[in-house]
Amino acid sequence: MLTHLYSPTGSRRARRLRLAIPGVLLIAAAAGMGNAAALPVPIQRVDVFSDMKNRPDEGSGTNILLMGTDGRDTITREEKRKFHAGGVACDCTDTLMLVHVSEARDRVSVVSLPRDSYAEIPAHRDEATGQEFPAHPGKINGAYAEGGPTLSAQTVEGMTGVRVDRYLQLDFRRFMDSVETVGGVRVCTPRALKDRTTKLDLAPGSHRLGGGRALQYVRSRHVDTSADFGRIQRQQRFLIGAMRSVRTENVLADPGRAAELSRSLIGSARVDRGFSTGQLLSLASDLGKLPASSMEFTTVPVSGFNMTVNGSLEWDRAKADKVFAALGEDRPLAPRDSKARMSDPPRYNSPATVRGDTLECR
Repeated sequence: MLTHLYSPTGSRRARRLRLAIPGVLLIAAAAGMGNAAALPVPIQRVDVFSDMKNRPDEGSGTNILLMGTDGRDTITREEKRKFHAGGVACDCTDTLMLVHVSEARDRVSVVSLPRDSYAEIPAHRDEATGQEFPAHPGKINGAYAEGGPTLSAQTVEGMTGVRVDRYLQLDFRRFMDSVETVGGVRVCTPRALKDRTTKLDLAPGSHRLGGGRALQYVRSRHVDTSADFGRIQRQQRFLIGAMRSVRTENVLADPGRAAELSRSLIGSARVDRGFSTGQLLSLASDLGKLPASSMEFTTVPVSGFNMTVNGSLEWDRAKADKVFAALGEDRPLAPRDSKARMSDPPRYNSPATVRGDTLECR
């Protein structure tokens, strides 16, 4: 599932890194990385942020840009057929989440960024051809196709005013293999979920999903009229289910399974300069102690459509700025005693900020 991890080179934040959360498995992934640090995994040093200019100021805590690409060339033809994951990939980002971990390591805030959000794509140079492109309007998920992780991070920083400290990229293969390694992930739904494209078909209730069915679950966006907002809600529920699966299955207590999870998640790891084995092990230990109630989830508020780019979503700038200001100032998005719950299906114009324990299966 996890394919890349990036960070600024030599920055003050990198040297004093407090926390990072790899991939859709969230805590499971981070714990897997902790075990992987002691394994003979080949390491390739990369640096995505060195050429980025006019960046937001550093704040307290750590911000991770989590991206799930639609790359499917690593899954088999049979898997594509069985789990309805075929088609032509656009080489863009199906999933975008900005994850903030508090300086005290006692809170995780996850803000989902709808993939069709209107964006101003920064000026950039095509690394393959050397061609220069001016800044122009587009959808936020198209930044990856135009300029890879660097342009994606630049675009998100420009839209949010939040400095990105870590970058994580996921693909279909890593996702499916990691879910299988932890014995599947349990999700629950209060209503029937049927998607005409992915062929997801879940009755109301609780379900343990293996890798392929989990992929169907997190990809489905034709269940109802909520489109990508419903998919975002399911992805957030899945994060909590994945965390619980790793804990209840004691995956990390079994050296063999822990090693397998690590290999599934990071493969030939590409990590930033200055990320030490000790830091990874520390992250695994700290993340494993966080309860679901210490996590909060929301989606960027949207006010409507932007006709400059067909089908793009305009953020409610005033509400969005409050969300990102809280991240930049290392503040919770909602009061600790909040009882808010997500509507199902979700409302795009007034997304709730909810605690992770409200998303757990009961």
